Amino acid sequence: MRPRIAAVLIALSLCSPIAVHAQAQKAPVREITQIKDNVYRFRNDFHFSVFAVTPAGIIATDPINADAAKWLKAEFAKRFNVPVRFLVYSHDHADHISGGEVFADTATIIAHENAKRDIIGEKRPTAIPQVSFTDMMTIDLGGTVVVLSYVGKNHSDGSLVMRFPAQGVLYAVDFIPVKTVGFRDFPDAYLDEWIESIRQVEAMDFEILVPGHGQIGTKSDATDHRIYLEELRAQVLELARQGKSLDEIKQTVRMPKYESWGGYKQMFELNVEGMYRMVQANRRGN
Repeated sequence: MRPRIAAVLIALSLCSPIAVHAQAQKAPVREITQIKDNVYRFRNDFHFSVFAVTPAGIIATDPINADAAKWLKAEFAKRFNVPVRFLVYSHDHADHISGGEVFADTATIIAHENAKRDIIGEKRPTAIPQVSFTDMMTIDLGGTVVVLSYVGKNHSDGSLVMRFPAQGVLYAVDFIPVKTVGFRDFPDAYLDEWIESIRQVEAMDFEILVPGHGQIGTKSDATDHRIYLEELRAQVLELARQGKSLDEIKQTVRMPKYESWGGYKQMFELNVEGMYRMVQANRRGN
């Protein structure tokens, strides 16, 4: 093979999808930041969970994945030198709760009974919860209290809200994003119950809203997201009642006051599509 041809082939091989993927892979961004007092936030790229450190051990939430959980466990040992005593799953989706087995040697694992059902049924890659409940449960460890509440169906039918009353912190995953539109076309969603779930959260006593993705907010951000869902539903429903097709509705519905929200350019039309699907599933035209 002539040298010039060989050089070209080598260059082409380096631009193959496998090579490009390998070059593009980066180590995940992982960090721990303090939210308030003994409550912290753990970041693994675009996923977040929270934990509280007490003299008797740690109350942790979504492990995210096995590698992230191993990193976090090592950081717990290095920074706080106490084990995880409770691990709480926010819901059953694998991108948040994978890797629970990393903490199973010291922790009691908790989830809503619907989430536990789906973790077992879908064979999620995580440890099965030992404890489940239906409505509310309180964890009290080393003087720190966490109230776990089921507020009905929303992004799934097994989501928990985790509230740290003394710190005024509430952790809610995937159904109350902060200044962000909904995820894609609202997969695994229950529209009317979702809106009611947010209303229940609005009635709770807290100041700091911590979502599973994106920036931290306040209680007013929960209200803002509920209003977004209600306004989107109203527009889509009105056009559906006029007999407009999905394509026509996607071309018509615009909500400029939310253009500054995260994901608007990428996912707003998908939000419209998902809202149309949910609206049509619960109405009967003439």
